[in-house]
Amino acid sequence: MKKIYIGCLVLMMALFSACVEQSYTKQESVFVVFKTNTFKYADLGFIYEGKTSIKLEMYSNAQALNTLMINKDNICLSLLECMDKEHFNQEVLSTYYPKDILRHILLGKAIFAGQNRSNIRNGFTQRLSKANQYAINYKVLNNQIIFHDTINHISINIKRLK
Repeated sequence: MKKIYIGCLVLMMALFSACVEQSYTKQESVFVVFKTNTFKYADLGFIYEGKTSIKLEMYSNAQALNTLMINKDNICLSLLECMDKEHFNQEVLSTYYPKDILRHILLGKAIFAGQNRSNIRNGFTQRLSKANQYAINYKVLNNQIIFHDTINHISINIKRLK
């Protein structure tokens, strides 16, 4: 009986902690273009960065339209549909991408473990390709992040507004 009580208590704590609002240490207003075969968006938004999660709020006509939340284990779109990162990549991006690619792009960090990274003044570029899987041109420069994959028809552009 005691084991069942403790098990129920742990389960309830886990469920309620998932609903607790994350605290974010950094907030930036951005202009976002996010275009894949299954998801298209272009407008203003906010990127919130926390210790263990990142949130991209996308707006249209001053109304929150979508929220993309990335945490340690999964990616949630509008707090309704959560998928593990591999499944998200398979459904929205590309099966051939590393599981944390979207997190790295939103933070303006190197992708694919820094492979083919060329440092340039105020940023870096990466050109990555693998036959019939991806052809990526990725650039982080000043206040702008540009990710483009010509094989998978994916464009993610983020311009930080200051």
